[in-house]
Amino acid sequence: MISVLGAGAFGTALATSFAANAPVWLWGRNAEVMAGMQSERSCPRLPGATLAPALTCSSDINDLPAEGPVLLAVPMQTLRAVTTSFAAQLAHRTLVLCCKGIELSTGLRPSQVLAQTLPDARIAVLTGPSFAADIARGLPTALTLACADEGEAKRLQQQLIAPHLRLYRSTDVTGAELGGALKNVMAIACGAAIGAGLGDSARAALMTRGYAEMSRMAAALGARPETLAGLSGFGDLALTCTSEGSRNFRLGLAIGRAEPFDPAVTVEGAATARATHALAQAEGWDLPITAVVAGLVDARLDVKTAMAQLLARPLKEETP
Repeated sequence: MISVLGAGAFGTALATSFAANAPVWLWGRNAEVMAGMQSERSCPRLPGATLAPALTCSSDINDLPAEGPVLLAVPMQTLRAVTTSFAAQLAHRTLVLCCKGIELSTGLRPSQVLAQTLPDARIAVLTGPSFAADIARGLPTALTLACADEGEAKRLQQQLIAPHLRLYRSTDVTGAELGGALKNVMAIACGAAIGAGLGDSARAALMTRGYAEMSRMAAALGARPETLAGLSGFGDLALTCTSEGSRNFRLGLAIGRAEPFDPAVTVEGAATARATHALAQAEGWDLPITAVVAGLVDARLDVKTAMAQLLARPLKEETP
């Protein structure tokens, strides 16, 4: 049986998609919301979507099935708290991380957080270009399933089967995580450029040079270049930098337009920009787009000043 912790839009979309082929158990913290989802077969975060009959919704972690993989679809910045609270239930399990980002307080990736909170767990990462609404509607989607243990990756690939959802294996957990995290930073930059009326040419430049930043940081941390060129890197970058379906892109739009943005909406790229900028300063990495995005989300820079800083950088040869 497949279990999913996190009944937000993405977790619920994955759960109901997998439930087309196998029983799925979905946990959410709010008892009233989960009871409503169970009885009404709908999700407040996914308007118009009908939950599959084989999906069971619960707010009681003690009902977690004893067998099968557990997908962690909670926000990155709450991952440590959730896994620490549920350590007894999650110990020695196969855990599939579905959150994207870098922990603000530590600079750690999701798998590194789990190595601290659940050191005996078997860890995999599910990431790539995907919107919850598309998955819930059964639209074709391809994702990367990364696990250092190739045998475990193959087993998960056979278990996590859903109509219209195709999973490609990788053993590069670091690269898969960094692609999923850093593309959110670039999506904020692209949204700000479009929101400020700087045009599609500016967006293309930010995407291209942003990809170069992602690749440099990933290489410094031991990731493989081909991972960043795949679904979890380039693919996710292309999606989030070009669509208002991305919360990160929408935050950038609001910044560029000098409009308020709903603080209740989780935007992983904001915390990731801050965490990555701090890491870059400590390690001496040259990540200029990340630096200006950190300034934008903290309101230390406006878009005009940020763009001026990028354009004023010394002339150089184009390098990856």
